Amino acid sequence: MKIYKVGLPFIGMSSLMLLMSPLANAAEMSHMDHGSMDMSGMNMSDMDHSGMDMSDMDHSGMYMSGDMSGMDHSGMDMSDDMSGMDHGSMDMSGMQGGEAPADARSPDYSNGVPYGRFGKPVMMGSLPLWGVSVDDLGYQFDDDQINYEFDTWYGTDSNRVTLRSEGSIQTKDDKEIDSLTSLAYWKPLSIFWNGEAGVAYDTENDKSAVMAGITGTAPYFIETDARAYLYTDGQVRLDLAAEYEWRLDQHWVVIPEVELTAFSKDDTDNNITKGFNELETEVRLTYETLSRQLAPYVGISYETALGNARDLRRQEDEAVDSSSVTAGVKFWF
Repeated sequence: MKIYKVGLPFIGMSSLMLLMSPLANAAEMSHMDHGSMDMSGMNMSDMDHSGMDMSDMDHSGMYMSGDMSGMDHSGMDMSDDMSGMDHGSMDMSGMQGGEAPADARSPDYSNGVPYGRFGKPVMMGSLPLWGVSVDDLGYQFDDDQINYEFDTWYGTDSNRVTLRSEGSIQTKDDKEIDSLTSLAYWKPLSIFWNGEAGVAYDTENDKSAVMAGITGTAPYFIETDARAYLYTDGQVRLDLAAEYEWRLDQHWVVIPEVELTAFSKDDTDNNITKGFNELETEVRLTYETLSRQLAPYVGISYETALGNARDLRRQEDEAVDSSSVTAGVKFWF
């Protein structure tokens, strides 16, 4: 067997050539033009780019549609700053921001679409509307008279003109009509209360008056009215009323009601005394139909004089107390 001896200089030269080979390949790739390289089929998900220096490579034409989701870019050297780039020719008009063109949207936001046969929509609160509410139109059998109370209005939720009247019509003898009618301006004062101010006329004493009042809903849903009348002769009349609706079911409702009347001074010609003069109460059982817009009722009413008015009525041979069965209807539209 022959033994070949290799000298140390030969081994050293061989090792040096093996080390130089990868360095030469790396230097050659640094000046390569990747513009025409097609890397669409390459799977680069497992490649480690941690030590790659790509600062001098031209990648403008590289097609890299392959899967790069698993690539590790943590060690890539991208230290070349971009401060020297020229952005003057870049078109960024499609990016969000800036001012919209003048014709981007029509002023009414309709975008040129017509409103159709119904016209332009408006807020309901800004439309003037009207309504009629007849709280009482009934007959008192024992007193042979018709009682009525109605309220009409026209306007908006913020401002209205109201016409209100209440009274009684005698159905026997001289057919006398006693009524108190007012024309007023109505405006909300708060969530539950409204204010009224206007003029009124009282047929019982044949005098006109200036009226001011407040109406609304007290706690426990008690409908409350308070109105003051200043007559031309200096007399002041105060009317207080409260009403509650006790709903038994969707149609049957029990309505108790009470009214008080007071005056500031005596007026013997009209059977009026200073202080509280009259108390009226009524309890009605109603049945609401036609979407609760129509409600026939039956009930019992009671009326009595108070204070010095009792003595004055006795002197005039008038009844101090009276009660009656009533029947009628209330409605609104």
